[in-house]
Amino acid sequence: MAPKTLPFFLTLLFLLQLHSSAGQNAVRAAYWFSDSGFPVSDIDSTLFTHLFCAFAGLNPQTNRVFIASGNQAQFSTFTRTVQQKNPSVKTLLSIGGGDAKATDFDGMASQAGSRKSFIDSSIRLARSNNFHGLDLDWEYPSNTTQMTNFGLLLAEWRVSVASESRRSGNTPLLLSAAVFRSSDYYTINYPSSAVSKGLDWINVMAYDFYGPRWSSVTGPPAALYNPGTTESGSYGITTWIQAGVAANKIVLGFPFYGWAWKLAHSNNNGFFAPAVGPAISKDGDVGYAEINSFIAKNGARALYNSSFVSNFCYSGTTWIGYDDKESISAKVTYAKNRGLLGYFAWHAGADDKWALSRQAASAWGA
Repeated sequence: MAPKTLPFFLTLLFLLQLHSSAGQNAVRAAYWFSDSGFPVSDIDSTLFTHLFCAFAGLNPQTNRVFIASGNQAQFSTFTRTVQQKNPSVKTLLSIGGGDAKATDFDGMASQAGSRKSFIDSSIRLARSNNFHGLDLDWEYPSNTTQMTNFGLLLAEWRVSVASESRRSGNTPLLLSAAVFRSSDYYTINYPSSAVSKGLDWINVMAYDFYGPRWSSVTGPPAALYNPGTTESGSYGITTWIQAGVAANKIVLGFPFYGWAWKLAHSNNNGFFAPAVGPAISKDGDVGYAEINSFIAKNGARALYNSSFVSNFCYSGTTWIGYDDKESISAKVTYAKNRGLLGYFAWHAGADDKWALSRQAASAWGA
């Protein structure tokens, strides 16, 4: 059996080495989320170089990627719609997401045949719906076997994308993945070599460090710095670079939403104040536009902390941690100075009249 498998892996390595390393243009991106209720036609695509259309699903029986019937019309016209305002914007179909079952991705990635079903169907779906690329959002491979299979999936995906491009004469599809905030998922290391070779870039989800469903104190939900802890974007980016992923293949993520806590005591209202659960919504998540409305309606005090690079506001016993213009600008400047490929936001529909998107684009510059 060994002699039969050797040529495949030689071909695989050869194709990976042939894959263009000339450098991807800067990524200034955001996800559009179908369940947000925000119309695709309202996206100001002039503020972005790339837009992610989220989410396609994974059928656990067939291991094929599919677009839900209720999303078909929006997804099939997504690229055409956003290119009306910005003809040069690139679009990627994102697969999975936080609400998808990680076990489905585990099962799919565990066998060569099921990986092929996933890969082939994803490429067909991207091409038939006029996307420029594909984005994998598997949250998260959680043991060493799953991480190994994740690496195999990326390698085989890259080979198939290169092969399809040669056959069709089309520009190769872009490949990205949304990944955990650090290069290990709670001590389980990502296959950094496969990540580097298989993907054009990674979207590092540097947020949700603190939240009212899992934190008994308030905290900076997407801190860029948090000395003495691993709960920061800077720490996560450093681990990915140390693991061998080049800075110019890393895209820093930040949220266009915050987390709201109910304070235990209204007069204890800074970071790490005791809290008794979520406020405003069932889980405590609240979009940036809603945060601005809360501040205006309640006369809430809004502050920026440059040590953490995070904003927060409070009124009475309601406390919200979030990113505002100051923290967004500082994070984008950090990403550019660190030599990262760019930034992305989750999600476009949560912005407030494009205030954060404009701030990010301005901070990155031309």
